[in-house]
Formats: sequence, C-alpha cells, structure tokens
Amino acid sequence: MTEDLSPAERYAAARRRAAEEATALAPFRDMYEFDLDPFQIEACRALEAGKGVLVAAPTGSGKTIVGEFAVHLALLQGRKCFYTTPIKALSNQKYTDLAKRYGADKVGLLTGDNSVNSDAPVVVMTTEVLRNMLYSGSQSLLGLGYVVMDEVHYLSDRFRGAVWEEVIIHLPESVTLVSLSATVSNAEEFGDWLDTVRGDTEVIVSEDRPVPLWQHVMAGRRMYDLFEEETDHGGRGTGRREVNPDLVRLARMENQGGYNPRDRRRGKMVREADRERERRSRNRIWTPGRPEVIERLDAEGLLPAITFIFSRAGCEAAVQQCLHAGLRLNDDTARARVRELVEERTAAIPTEDLHVLGYYEWLEGLERGIAAHHAGMLPTFKEVVEELFVKGLVKAVFATETLALGINMPARSVVLEKLVKWNGEQHADITPGEYTQLTGRAGRRGIDVEGHAVVLWQRAMDPAALAGLAGTRTYPLRSSFRPSYNMAVNLVQQFGRHRSRELLETSFAQFQADRSVVGISRQVQKNETGLEGYREGMTCHLGDFEEYARLRRDLKDRESDLAKQGAAQRRAAAAVSLERLKPGDVIHVPTGKFAGLALVLDPGVPAGRTNRHRGLEQHDGPRPLVLTAERQVKRLASIDFPVPVEPLERMRIPKSFNPRSPQSRRDLASALRTKAGHIVPERHRRERAAAADDREISRLRAELRAHPCHGCDEREDHARWAERYHRLQRDTRQLERRIEGRTNTIARTFDRIVALLTELDYLRGDEVTEHGRRLARLYGELDLLASECLRDGVWEGLSPAELAACASALVYEARQSDDAVPPKVPGGAAKAALGEMVRIWGRLDALEEDFKINQAEGVGQREPDLGFAWAVHQWASDKSLDEVLREAEMPAGDFVRWSKQVIDVLGQIAAAAPAESGTVARNARRAVDALLRGVVAYSSVG
Repeated sequence: MTEDLSPAERYAAARRRAAEEATALAPFRDMYEFDLDPFQIEACRALEAGKGVLVAAPTGSGKTIVGEFAVHLALLQGRKCFYTTPIKALSNQKYTDLAKRYGADKVGLLTGDNSVNSDAPVVVMTTEVLRNMLYSGSQSLLGLGYVVMDEVHYLSDRFRGAVWEEVIIHLPESVTLVSLSATVSNAEEFGDWLDTVRGDTEVIVSEDRPVPLWQHVMAGRRMYDLFEEETDHGGRGTGRREVNPDLVRLARMENQGGYNPRDRRRGKMVREADRERERRSRNRIWTPGRPEVIERLDAEGLLPAITFIFSRAGCEAAVQQCLHAGLRLNDDTARARVRELVEERTAAIPTEDLHVLGYYEWLEGLERGIAAHHAGMLPTFKEVVEELFVKGLVKAVFATETLALGINMPARSVVLEKLVKWNGEQHADITPGEYTQLTGRAGRRGIDVEGHAVVLWQRAMDPAALAGLAGTRTYPLRSSFRPSYNMAVNLVQQFGRHRSRELLETSFAQFQADRSVVGISRQVQKNETGLEGYREGMTCHLGDFEEYARLRRDLKDRESDLAKQGAAQRRAAAAVSLERLKPGDVIHVPTGKFAGLALVLDPGVPAGRTNRHRGLEQHDGPRPLVLTAERQVKRLASIDFPVPVEPLERMRIPKSFNPRSPQSRRDLASALRTKAGHIVPERHRRERAAAADDREISRLRAELRAHPCHGCDEREDHARWAERYHRLQRDTRQLERRIEGRTNTIARTFDRIVALLTELDYLRGDEVTEHGRRLARLYGELDLLASECLRDGVWEGLSPAELAACASALVYEARQSDDAVPPKVPGGAAKAALGEMVRIWGRLDALEEDFKINQAEGVGQREPDLGFAWAVHQWASDKSLDEVLREAEMPAGDFVRWSKQVIDVLGQIAAAAPAESGTVARNARRAVDALLRGVVAYSSVG
C-alpha cells in the first residue's frame, strides 16, 4: 500500500508515526495484547492534551482502559492518581488488577475495611473515602493529578449519589477528572455541567457493544429470536427493527386460546374441540423450569449464563431445583479444581461456622457448576463464586440485580425470568435502562463472537412491549444531590456560608433544575394565549359571567368543605371509640383489607403523631393491634374505621398467646369465630347533611338566582368555557410556582438546614462551634442524631456491646417493616439508651417540621431502626455465629454487611466523642475489636 504513495505522502505518514510514538499513549498501547477501540484512543488523547473526559459506553466495552491511562499518565508525570469506585468489591478487584500491572509498591487501597499502602502514588478507594479526605483537608491530596470516577452514573443513586457531586464540586482545580459511565441518554447534558464546574471536558459517547447482542424469548421447547432475522439483532444500527412474527402469533394464539363461557350454547362437541385446542396451545407455550432452561442453554452452547431472579430466596431455590434435577455441568477434573480452590479460600473459616453458613450445600452446587449470587450471602462466598465463574468452573449463576452493578463477571448469556421486580414499594416493570444494564453482561470480549439475552415467556407477554424495552436506549442521569447536616457544617467550616451557598448552586441537581425551567416558561406563555381565547368564549351579553362562575365555584367549594367537615367529625368520633377499646374486646372492622370480625390484642398508642417516616405516612389516633378471624395479626389504622366502633363481645386472651406462632393464632381465631361468629353488627345510621341547614349555602344560592347571567339561554355553554378558563388559570399558576420553586432550590434547602443548625448551636454565622466540629466528623443518614446523642451523654457508661447495639440503630434499616411485633432489644442500660435515642429523634423530627425540612425530599433524619440491636449486641458479647443468626433470623451476608457498617459508625463515634468523655471513645474502639472476629473479620469485602 505504501508503494502507491508519493514520496511526500510517505514522508508525511512517517512524520505522523514519529509524532504518535513520541506520545505517552504509544507505550501505553503496547502494554495490551489487543488494539484500542476508537473511543478509547479519542479519550486517551484528550486526557494527554490536559482535558477532563466523560466516557459513556456500554457495559463490557472497556471504559476502564481510559481510567488506566490516567494512572499511566500520573506515574509518568510523578503525580498521584486516585481511582474511585462505588462499592468495596469493585475497589478490591481494581486494586488487584492495578497492583498486578504496576507492582504492589505503587498501588494502594483505601475502603471502610482495608488500608493497604495508602501513601502510594496510585490509590484505589470508595468514593466516600475521597469525599471525607476533601472535607478533612487530608495531606494525601498533595500532588494529586488525576481522579478516576468509575461508574459515575451512581450519582443517580437515591441514597449515595450526592457523594459523587460533592467530590466533583470540591476537587482542586488542578486535578484532571476522568468520569466513566454506563451509556446514558443525557451524556451531553452531564458533560455540559462538568465543563461548567471542572473546566474543559471532552464528552466521548460510544453506543457500540464490543460483542453483538442477540435477543431471544424462550417459550416451551423453542427459543425464538425477538427480532426478524434480516434486521439488527445487536441493537447497534439505526434502522427500524421488526418483531419476530412467530412471537406475535404465539401471543395471539395464547390470548385467543381461552375457553369462552358463552360457548355453552354451542353444544358439547364444540366445547370439547375448544378445550382440545386450548390444551394443544398450552403444550406449545409454557414457561420453562429453571433446570430446563440451563439444560437448553448447555445444549445450544450458550453457557456460562447468569439468570437474574429479583429475589434472594428465588436464587437459592433455583440452585436447589437444579441439584434435585440432577444437573451436572462440570466433569471430574473441574470438580476437583473447584473443591481445591474453595477449600483454599475458606480455610480461615472455623469448622463449626461452616455448618451454620450452609457451606456443604453451597459446595455441592459449586462442584456441579451451579451457584447463587446475592447480597444475603457471606462476602467470602460471593467472591469465590465470582472467581470460579471467571475461571469457567461455575457455568450457571442465579443472581439478583446487584450483580449487574460494577463487578466484572461477564457471561455468554443472560436470562431474565420476569420483567417485573419489587422496587421497595410495589411490583413495577423494569425500565429500559435496567434492561440494558442487566443484558449488558452478555458477551465476553475476546472470548465470545456474540452475546445472548434470553427472556422467559410469561402469560400475557406482549412481544412488541419487550421489543420496545430491548430497543430503547433511554437511561437518563438524574441528580439525587441534597444538602445534609454534615455537608453543611463542613462547607461552612471551609468556605463560610455565602461561598458555600454559591458552591451548592453549581451542583448538577441545580443545573438540571434551571434547564427544566426553560420548558415550563414556554408552557406558561402558551397557557396565557389559551386563557385569552377562553375569556372570549365565556363572555355573556347579560352581565359579568366571570363573577357568576366565581359564585358557582364558591357554592361548590362550600358544599365540599361541609362534606369534609362531616367526614372529619365522623373520624373524630371513630377515634374516640377506638380509645375506649381494651385488650379482649371483640369488634367488627367496618372497611378495608381486614374488614370483618377481629379481637383487640393491644388498643395501640394514644392519640398523636406516630408516623414512621414523616411526610410519607401519617396515623392520627390509636392504632389497635388485632387478630382477625382469618388468623392474621395486623396493626390497623384510623382509615379502617370511618365510623365509630363498639365492642360486640369480650374474650380472654391466654397469657401463652404468641402472635408469631401460627398455632397460637389459629387456636385464638377459632375461639373468636365460635364466640362471636354469629353476631350481626348494627348498621351505622347516617346523620342529616350539614349543607341542608347552612346559611352560607342559602346565601350563595340566592345570589346565583338573582345574577343577570342566570337567565341567559347560553348559560351552560358559557359555564363550560368558564370552567376551562378556571382550570387553565389554576394550571398556569401552578407552573409559575414551579418556576419559583425550582430556582435556587438547593440553596434554599441549605438555608433551612443552616437555620436549624444555628438554633441547635452548631453554627454561629460563619463560625462552626465545638458541637459543629463534632458533627463534621459524623457521616451517614443519622449524622445529627448521633451528634446530639454524644452531646447529651446518652452513651456514657455503656459497655462496648451496649454501645454497639446503640450504634446499630444509626445505620440499620429493615428490608421490610414488621408492625406486629416490636424488635427484640438488649435490656438494662442499652434499652434505656435506645429509648432515649428515639426520644431525641422525636425532638429533631418536630424541629425539622418547624424548619420545613422534609424527609420525603431526601433531607432530614429518619427514625432509628432498632432491628439489628439485639444481634450486634450478642455478637459483641462473644456469642456463637449459630446462636446469633438463629435469633436474628438473618442471612449471613446481611449480618456481615450490617456489622461492618456498625464498625464504620463506631469508628466515627470514637473520633468525634468529646475529649472529656473518655468512656465513649474508648468503648467504641473496644466494640470495634469485639465485632471484628469470625465471619466479620475474615470477610474482606463489605
């Protein structure tokens, strides 16, 4: 090819090659066995030119190459590079990779659990660690040249996302930022913000998957392509993709195959034919079982596979089903290698703990090449599964969606059992972004020619909707940034109030809010044009129709108010009747999910606010705990009693009654039905409506009849235009309020937080008090509560185990709340201290309400959860793992994770405790030592 070039062209090409070889990128490219992709080269060149970069690319495309080039540049320039990740597991994995490439002497690790060679020029850390360094003005920041933020799209995370923005805003200007993100649909918007706060930033977006992805649906014995053969399976092209007509026919056949009851008139033979047709269609369409899916994938050469099941119990059940089905994916050689590696990795775990952890059942699955992976597993077990999967010794993993976040564990195929998952509040369809994230695991670069995403057929599945999910690339990055108490004192301490306010105005949250105002302003202008047209439509020749319409609205509003007052009076009467209830009263619950006969076990708390999360749920008045005739123990609310309730009968509740025991509930419910099942409750008589005797309503009706427009022949036409005018005017005012509300929102929240902290003497103008300096060392959701407990000496004199129990209430959150039975807590001083913590929280909660700090908006202190106090107290008291897990009814992985979070907060308490109080700091350190044993100590990943 060079022979065809002229001498001048050959000289120019040689000059280009020489210039390329003189760059830092040339030797870096030689370190890899494969050539870099265009987007990687573009990003690396921008970095070498001194620009910051935002790289948005699909999972598995090799974004981290750009982060590793930042490490390469830092070492070349004699500067430092911090490589941040969202989770400790990813930090450990990245540390291992970089130490292998650059040598253990040049790479360090800093997480909540580990500190290895922290003064090295390259340090891998969790993002929170870097945030804490910035606030404390750590000496480690000296000489920092580059910061890599891996998985930067985590800033959308509701609970932890603010940390990413804090770091981006507060990093020194001299630091070059490398942001690595999954494919997001608003990368340019995020890049514009980075350009604003960090200076010159290059945005590099790559939509191309390194390995093409084929989409399938498995129904019955067949695996169907989701899209037609001649169209773009990988989703990389821009052409329109058609849904496979075979799948469309399958869905139509299932929908039409049902038996219609109206066909009874058509005769027995026709009905039999219908049933036969339905039976045949069912034989062709069913959801394959889990062992059947793995066998099918194995036969097609599509293993290793990750099957996503949105339930921990479902993952464990899937492994057991495969074992019972006799599935074996490993030969004898592979089995021996698995056993050898597992025994080596778990050698530190005592034999008695192995039984408790279900080690032998877990090992049997691994030897057959099958495993589960979820947050409830012991971290050591999860690490082993990851290692075996990467080595090809585990070929089928059943995992929750947490596996899709960050961990480098690609597969040839990904299976989705369902397209619905529990989001913490309800079962909801997975989003296109979540679908992309999950299926992004399919296809191993350098190993597989193509990846495969398989969705299992479910009844009423819509292939077109699935195609839309698979073909949409909508994954917008939304800021979750909110000021916190700790953030406020740290900012004021460093910059003063005015400068802090300006800094918060530069957040991505405010950047997005300001941009959204533009669209709302346009809508307001359109509405004002519409209002002029509606005003013409309601013009009446007899008089002022706007005045007449206002009278009609006033009448309607008055009638509504009276109806609400009547409802409020009925609720008040119902609340009074509930306060009179006693344990043993038999009542009839008039409405709601648990309507019917019920026995009062506990009348509930006295009237007042008992909300668990203010702003989300309010319960006024008593909340009786009852046993229903259907054997359910439930805490009822005032909404279940729209009318007063009277006891129908009295019953004795046995002292031995245990609400957690199914047998106890069954026996008492049977006695309840026998005692009162025959009683018919009296119907509540409705009182005369207040509107009938209301003078204001009579006056308004008289004015309406006397108004000139009342006699207009076109009155109702005018009224319709007037109603449209009123609705549009109301909507326009709401939009105007939204514009006002979105301008300076973050700064206004900061002002409210500062006002509350000033009230509590944490701040005095720009001065941070001694109490404020203590709060600056406490990070977490309940930072202010922890500070107030230290201030009031709540934890003075507690033993290490008792202090650990109290610290757990600051971090633990139950996955599902249990209203029926309060959590078990240690007795004595620990119980008193926990009670005092809840009282202090109540005081802070009321104060937040006064200062309009609303937890529903992500700001403020949630109620401390005492659900882990007993378990952590027992563990710190040197109880065995078997005993602790059995009493806690908690998976080992959850126990380890929460214990590590308790250890983390105890470390903060030890650092923040007042100097004059030696016992709290000393016992916090002792509590850390007491907790850091057994499974908690030998799990390297939190």
